[in-house]
Amino acid sequence: MTVTEHTYDNLPEVSPIGAPLDWKWLRGAKSEWGVKPKPGPRGLTMMDIAVGSYGEVPDNPQHRSMAPRGADVDPDTPDMGYILNKKSDVWADNVVELYEEAVARQWSATRDIPWAELPELPDDIEHAMCQVCTTLTEVEMIAADLPAKWMWRMNHDFIEAKMFLCTQIMDEARHAEVFRKRALANGGGLLMSRGSSEGLLRTIIEAKSYTQATALMHLLGEGFILDIFRMGELIAPSPVEKRMFRMAMQDEARHVAYGTMHIRYAVEQDPDVAEEIHEALDHGEAVLTAFGTNQDFGTALAVLLGGGVEHVEDKGFPLQIELQRKQFTSYLARCERAGISRLHRTTLPLELLGIDPDTVLAN
Repeated sequence: MTVTEHTYDNLPEVSPIGAPLDWKWLRGAKSEWGVKPKPGPRGLTMMDIAVGSYGEVPDNPQHRSMAPRGADVDPDTPDMGYILNKKSDVWADNVVELYEEAVARQWSATRDIPWAELPELPDDIEHAMCQVCTTLTEVEMIAADLPAKWMWRMNHDFIEAKMFLCTQIMDEARHAEVFRKRALANGGGLLMSRGSSEGLLRTIIEAKSYTQATALMHLLGEGFILDIFRMGELIAPSPVEKRMFRMAMQDEARHVAYGTMHIRYAVEQDPDVAEEIHEALDHGEAVLTAFGTNQDFGTALAVLLGGGVEHVEDKGFPLQIELQRKQFTSYLARCERAGISRLHRTTLPLELLGIDPDTVLAN
């Protein structure tokens, strides 16, 4: 690609009102003039415009401004004070594609859930669904607060990662909305909030680095919630809840995919980061175990899985144990994919949970 320089003669030096004019943008712009991206079948995607130097994301950007990557930046452009200035701090190889998927699959908690078809449910089932939705409303917004805390600290040359995190914030706002609406829609209301939930959320938001935070949130926290959404077919007492869990699941899967690949990229670029992540997960697993003992959320799930309180012991609790086994197995498999093997470091009681390390490696 050739960098072009244009010259124009006889341009006025002052405006009609006498103000000096600067034609530098026209005379000496360092743009790749003539480089023209071609729209694909889906339209003009972020992948399509990643052409020439515009598609090159620097490992260590020269500037800390909000100038668009590829622009001709003035030397006196102010420093925005970004602290995440290495590509490995925030990047994931799948982030551009995930952004395009996110904007293409936005949905509405108002229009896309068939609220008018919500049936009247037995009191125990309604109470259980309202308790699950109360807890989910509480924990979902951490995945919006956490990106918001770190995004303004990210170098603007990593614009695609910042754009993706904007979609995550919108996704989580919608999740909080849909679960709050479900708790209220059938006359049940919002139920119990316990300290164990807040402890996990505080651990995530107070992580000392973005990479630690994303490991705690995406690998651990959101990964566990994703498996609950995947069990929506068993948890949901009506097609309304099935639709709700299905729509939330597609969003959560994107967030987990970004976090997994970000950790992988960070560790590949700097293997010393691995120990920092392990330390965060050592603590996070302990806090998550405490969250898992939340009797309100756990017993409500068991009631839904069993189809009512009369089957909570013979059906509900066994299915709940199976769900927990799936959650921990999936978590450990994500860590393997991220290049952070926890099999020989985790303090989780794998034998008690019935988890075979070979099964983890096969996932």
